[in-house]
Amino acid sequence: MARNHIRRCASRPPSARGFTLIELLVAMAIAAILAAVALPSYNSHVQRSRVPAALDGLSSYAVRMEQRFQDVGNYANAGACAVAVPAVSNFTVTCAISGGGTGFTATATGSGVMSGYTYTINHQGARNTTAHPKGTPATACWSTRGGTCDT
Repeated sequence: MARNHIRRCASRPPSARGFTLIELLVAMAIAAILAAVALPSYNSHVQRSRVPAALDGLSSYAVRMEQRFQDVGNYANAGACAVAVPAVSNFTVTCAISGGGTGFTATATGSGVMSGYTYTINHQGARNTTAHPKGTPATACWSTRGGTCDT
């Protein structure tokens, strides 16, 4: 009689077919492992996608400052940068005058989700990453992945 009971359990009727609890747990564990691997990579990609706006803002600002220098002969207006700094999402752009108006340094400092990122450009066109969560590059450049320079 015990054998007969085992046979009935092993071959379920068509209405009782489906996944067992173990099968569901294994599928959930696999999905959790995939999410644990994919989410940090996705978040890193989203973070890096916000950097080009700051770099573009600094580049266009440097061009406008050079145009000002060509027109007037200096970058300053009453001791401050003559050109208004651009508004860049997730970054605060500032400008500092040097050499009595013959030089400038524009800085984009990350705010909010981009805090920890800082990029600069000066009147000579030198681009620098002065702060990055993954470290700054050894050479003077703008980086998008810490030690990797964006050429």
